[in-house]
Amino acid sequence: MNTLSAPASLCYLNGEFLLLANARISPLDRGFLFGDGAYEVIPCYARKPLRLAEHLLRLVNTLEGIRLPNPHHAGEWAEIIAKVLDGNPWDNQSIYLQVTRGAPPARKHTFPENTPPTVFLMSEQLTTPSIEQFNAGASAISASDDRWLHCDFKTVSLIANCLLKQRAQDANCIEIILFRDGFLTEASSSNVFAVRNDVLLAPPRNHLILPGITYDLVLELAARHNIPHEVRAITEYEARTADELWVTSSTKEILPITTLDGQPVGNGRVGAMAHKMYALYQDFKHTLILHG
Repeated sequence: MNTLSAPASLCYLNGEFLLLANARISPLDRGFLFGDGAYEVIPCYARKPLRLAEHLLRLVNTLEGIRLPNPHHAGEWAEIIAKVLDGNPWDNQSIYLQVTRGAPPARKHTFPENTPPTVFLMSEQLTTPSIEQFNAGASAISASDDRWLHCDFKTVSLIANCLLKQRAQDANCIEIILFRDGFLTEASSSNVFAVRNDVLLAPPRNHLILPGITYDLVLELAARHNIPHEVRAITEYEARTADELWVTSSTKEILPITTLDGQPVGNGRVGAMAHKMYALYQDFKHTLILHG
């Protein structure tokens, strides 16, 4: 295996594998000027991507939604990702993949013609919550979801999410839980689940939330292991009075929220269903590591 010593990191840019410190794009790149692009974050355990096909399908859906042709088929993406994984020193990695509409010769709002996309991949060491963090739970605050109406597209136009995430950090919280018109949507960089009366509740997949890969996996594990669950609209009242709240994402995995806006969620401790789902998720990961 060809590895590089930290902090050097191998990346991919427009057909070339190079050190991240040497990667450059044009200042006219539309990702830089307009946030005109799509991205994915893919967790990789023991250098094996978790649910790669699902991540690439979501990328396709976003690219189609913003009318940006997919520059690679699934096999090509998998080969690029494998080379970046192999060229970096960590066993567990987080692959960041981004496609923008490229760098036309002039700045115009309309889509350019005959401009090749900018394709960029990099890797970072994957850090997920420790068992101690899971057992302690985390704090969150809430806010009105004032983002745009295509949250189902995973685009690089993330300033609204960044502002929300910064509010959470300013409050010494892990996340900010969002409500729109009296209903739970998601968090600034996570999906949200609630548990009420021993039933796992998930907001429906629509244009107001990102279709999370971990979100889908949690629901699959619930169905596979006969955990009662419902996918439906969740009122703000139901979320605030839930027995359990979780945030889920590729890097957070499953993280219980035990305090919301300074008030305890349920009894203020990590709930039994969170413990069960966490164990199921870790078993799923270990199966990936052992069998690919």
